[in-house]
Amino acid sequence: MIDHTGVTVSNFQKSKLFYTKALAPLGYALLMEVSAAQTGRGDAAGFGVPPKPDFWIGSGTPNVPPIHVAFRVSSCELVDAFHAAALAAGGRDNGPPGLRPHYHPNYYGAFVLDPDGHNIEAVCHVPE
Repeated sequence: MIDHTGVTVSNFQKSKLFYTKALAPLGYALLMEVSAAQTGRGDAAGFGVPPKPDFWIGSGTPNVPPIHVAFRVSSCELVDAFHAAALAAGGRDNGPPGLRPHYHPNYYGAFVLDPDGHNIEAVCHVPE
């Protein structure tokens, strides 16, 4: 089981704002910040469903190639809401909400590129 994961971002403040808005429909919030002085590397921000962050961003040189992170959600409506919020927050469409039957018959997902090109997805596996 994965406890937490994250991505490195080039503009910490811009990405923090993006993720705050993009992940809000999923119930995620900015739960923790750690300064560069504390990490010894760069600023970090942890997002998650309270009380624990499980998705982190950290300032630095972004991962190359960019990373793909998928957030599992309980409904297709949440996938749609994530996609709309992420685009409104400045993300770039990388696959609109819809069924992806080549993965499996009930795979409903949407993909958005964050400010550094990381492929961020919301996916629902529950039949409509």
